[in-house]
This record gives sequence, structure tokens and C-alpha cells, in this order.
Amino acid sequence: MSSVLHITSSLQIPLSELRFRTSRSSGPGGQNVNKLETRVELVFDVAGSPSLSQVQKNICLTHLASRIDARGILHISSQKSRSQWENKQLVIGKLVGLLHGALKVRRNRVKTSPTRSSKERRVQSKKKHGQKKTMRKIRLGDE
Repeated sequence: MSSVLHITSSLQIPLSELRFRTSRSSGPGGQNVNKLETRVELVFDVAGSPSLSQVQKNICLTHLASRIDARGILHISSQKSRSQWENKQLVIGKLVGLLHGALKVRRNRVKTSPTRSSKERRVQSKKKHGQKKTMRKIRLGDE
């Protein structure tokens, strides 16, 4: 495994910036459940990272606000596997995915108006739905 995470073509984060904490995992584990620490939590200081530019830090802090605490630290955990190594790989993959998604350049939406045919389809479906409802009504004089 390399000592650098490739997030985008212009962003690379060294593994030395990541901290890992382990704890006992919940769920099934057989005889190992109370002995081994297989749950892995990745801690990444977004606000203090020297690898991220200030613009990238601001983008990450806004897009990942639900996962970042008040001090600007990102917490990601995994306990899917019974193997600590696999859980470590999973949290690293999650980190790469989250940062890649947050830093993805988004195109501005171009506002468009609905076409005439789409308006007509909408009106026709509303009329059809209304006719269906009127057919269901029980008329007092018909009984």
C-alpha cells in the first residue's frame, strides 16, 4: 500500500495525516467478540490539514458538515468486517469517496421552461384523473 491517498488529480493526502482508533465492535463475532478490537475509526483534521488549500477546506467543511465536528475534524468508522485490516481499508475508501465527492466541480443548473407538449401531457393526465374520480361518484338518482 502506498503512503499517499490520491483523491483527485491535483490532491494527494499522505497517510501520516490520518489517525486511526480501534475499539471493540458490536454484533456477531463468536469467541473473538470480547477480545479483539476490530472496529476502526478514522480521524482526519480537515481544518488543520496542510494538504488541502483554504478553498478546498471550506468546500469540505460545508459539504461534509454533518460528519465534521466543531473543531473541523472528520470522523469515519467501520465495523462491517471481523478483520481490523479490512475495516481500515473500508474507512480509507470512505474517506477517499467523501473527499472526492465534496471536491467534485459542479456545473451550474441552467433554468429552462417546460415545453408545450409536456404542459399538454400534464393537463391531459389531470383531466383523465378527474374523469376517473367523477365516474366513481355514486349518484343519488341512479339507485
